[in-house]
Amino acid sequence: MSLTIVPCRLGDANAFIGKYHRHHGPLHFHKFSVAVVDERGTTRGVAVVGRPVSRALDDGWTLEVSRVATDGVRNGCSMLYGACRRAAFALGYRRLVTYVLCTEPGTSLRAAGWKCVGEIRGKSWNMPGRKRVDKHPIQNRYRWEAQAA
Repeated sequence: MSLTIVPCRLGDANAFIGKYHRHHGPLHFHKFSVAVVDERGTTRGVAVVGRPVSRALDDGWTLEVSRVATDGVRNGCSMLYGACRRAAFALGYRRLVTYVLCTEPGTSLRAAGWKCVGEIRGKSWNMPGRKRVDKHPIQNRYRWEAQAA
């Protein structure tokens, strides 16, 4: 099977994420999105890239891959992570980050040239001064980074 990376609108990416992502929902904002399609033009996976959620990383030179979802197509995740990396660096960004649950191996990230830089403690978004309902898994995650050469 032949796969190709193509541009993707956020609405189309969100529809795919709603159907295939295991533990997160759609996003409201992004810098760009890409999709991987098969030879018939059928979308087999999507990735959404935006500003980092962490204020400490939001330095104007860093982007975050916020969502990656596929229908299980072989090599789809690796292709998407690689395409996000190339696109972000072509736009002048210097660093790209993403997070995976500690229960996920990160094989696709490693294959796309990313490096695991550490474990991040999982925590609730619900705070006394900022009431929230947690809609995501509250467990530790690994942060992966790709740096421009």
